[in-house]
Amino acid sequence: MGNRLQGKVAIITGATSGIGEATARRFVAEGATVIMAGRSTERGEALAKELGERALFQAADVMREADIAALVDTAQARFGRLDCMFNNAGGNTPGALETVTEQEVDYAMKLLYGSALFGIKHAARVMVANGGGSIINNSSIAAHRLGQGAMLYSCAKAAVSHLTRLMGVQLGPQGIRVNSISPGAIATPIFWGGASTTTDEVNQKRLAKLQTNLAHATPTPRSGVADDIANAALFLASDEGSFVNCHDLVVDGGRIWQFNERPREAS
Repeated sequence: MGNRLQGKVAIITGATSGIGEATARRFVAEGATVIMAGRSTERGEALAKELGERALFQAADVMREADIAALVDTAQARFGRLDCMFNNAGGNTPGALETVTEQEVDYAMKLLYGSALFGIKHAARVMVANGGGSIINNSSIAAHRLGQGAMLYSCAKAAVSHLTRLMGVQLGPQGIRVNSISPGAIATPIFWGGASTTTDEVNQKRLAKLQTNLAHATPTPRSGVADDIANAALFLASDEGSFVNCHDLVVDGGRIWQFNERPREAS
């Protein structure tokens, strides 16, 4: 497509499906070398082979700090730099006030908040040495408004958005910009537990139905898709976003201002 990320090295977590996969494809097309992280080795290796020599897959569980540190170590050892860290991995987290458990709280905070926190921690140690970089956290409009996600999910994402602002202030003087993206109702396999839970054919059928449903859930008369978030991440990772810091970029077609009910899920 172009060269907006020419010569840059990026890490994308949760890169084997949905928003992460779309962003990996876009970053490679724009000239970046991308380390794709995820738990599905089969899907990750297949995607890396498809995208070519500037894409590689490394298995990682973002609920383990050591796995996140290993991703950053790979970038430094193989390429001598890290320009962008997209803390994208996440998932649905159950937990209602009346029934919430300690285990659900631990899971939500480790998956959604801890993964971003440790992603920032380890990306920063390399970026500081190399003169700066861009860190992007995947948040959600659920961080901003009632009714866009379950209680624990919403609270953890709110923590991610606030962490973004705090770290942008702390790391900005060292040349590191920290921003977040808050997607709205984006048609991805997260609605039914992830792409690895079903076949590609079933995923495509479900996505088509979901897009039809979500088109009625925003003032903009279409569904949000993974490429919409990939485009936002591209801007924040590129030099075009060099004066954007501590910002939460809402990408939701206007949903945050109009609706207060959850989008219908595809069945």
